[in-house]
This record gives sequence, structure tokens and C-alpha cells, in this order.
Amino acid sequence: MKVLTEQLAHELLVSTGGSVSAHLLVPGYTWTPMNFHGKDGPHDRKPEAAWTAEQVVDYFLQRLFSEDFYILCPDNEVTSEMDMRRIQWSADDMIHNRPALSRWNPAWTQKFTQWMREA
Repeated sequence: MKVLTEQLAHELLVSTGGSVSAHLLVPGYTWTPMNFHGKDGPHDRKPEAAWTAEQVVDYFLQRLFSEDFYILCPDNEVTSEMDMRRIQWSADDMIHNRPALSRWNPAWTQKFTQWMREA
């Protein structure tokens, strides 16, 4: 999705001179009754960690009007800064030739956790 949206944004820039754009929304943990319907019977309620769809839309529009391309939406547990660190670690997997998804690899989990704490 990331690469396709990047390519689309570039093509739109070239073909429309910037009058039409594409933006990449990466929502955090988002709750809607549709996604969790019936999970807890008649007591379905938003988990504390999740944002509502309305919060995601509000954040998206704020960043869209700022003309941001990459819109990394936080939630109530993961900040934008944490997301950026995780993305950096993932990119560094390629640069340093670590195993794929190394942050979940038992040989690398402790190193990842320590690296996140150093932020």
C-alpha cells in the first residue's frame, strides 16, 4: 500500500501539477462498533487503547490540510514518536541485514526493546 500510494502521489503531482494529491493514512488502533460488534455482547464498548473513527478522521484532516503525505495516526497507547521509532527499526532491518521483522524475532526482541527505551 505504501509504495502504491507513493507512486500514485508522484504520478498525480506530475500529471496534474499538484492540483490533485494522494496521502497515506496509517491509522493506529481504531474502534468502531462495526469492527467489534458482538465481541462483548450487549456491553460492546471502546477499549481504552483505541481511538474512535471520529478521532482518526479529525487527525487525518488536520494533517491533510497541512499537506502531509505520510499520516501516521497514533492511538491511546502508541504515540507518533513510538511509531516513528518502529518504522526506523524496520528500515534498519534492511540496512543492517537483520532478520525480517526482527523486533519480533526472539534473538532480537531484547535489543529492540532496549533501543526503544533509548529514545
